[in-house]
Amino acid sequence: LSLMTDLFGNYVVQKFMERGTEEQRAALARSMRGRVFALSLDMYGCRVVQKAIEVIEGELQAALLQELEGHVMKCVRDQNGNHVIQKCIERAPGHTVQFIVDDFLGHVVPLATHPYGCRVIQRILENCRHHQVNMMLNEIVDSTKDLVHDQYGNYVV
Repeated sequence: LSLMTDLFGNYVVQKFMERGTEEQRAALARSMRGRVFALSLDMYGCRVVQKAIEVIEGELQAALLQELEGHVMKCVRDQNGNHVIQKCIERAPGHTVQFIVDDFLGHVVPLATHPYGCRVIQRILENCRHHQVNMMLNEIVDSTKDLVHDQYGNYVV
């Protein structure tokens, strides 16, 4: 695990995830269990988590994502963690990331005007199905007038 948060070691782990066998990748992903949230907030660890989400699929990927439940807002507002949440939305099946969408409900406008939150909302709108984002869209539409004038909110609109 110390390699995952190391300036150079994280690249070694990422390459291993890219080039390793499915079994080796799964073993690496299992070694991250219980640490996904902490790694997501780390400058180098977040890159390893993103790579894992990219190359791991199925139940193991879902297990990694589950560790972020209850920590979505902290990740979204973090300079490193927001990239992990974006990768989850881009690479995981819609039902697996529903907890992220649900956490945004009621907070869409403040997150749309946040430098990292606006990026995550854009990924949600690009990658999730209409039935998943319908309530988010209602919040955006209700505040369109304010969002178009905001330096970050205009990207969401």
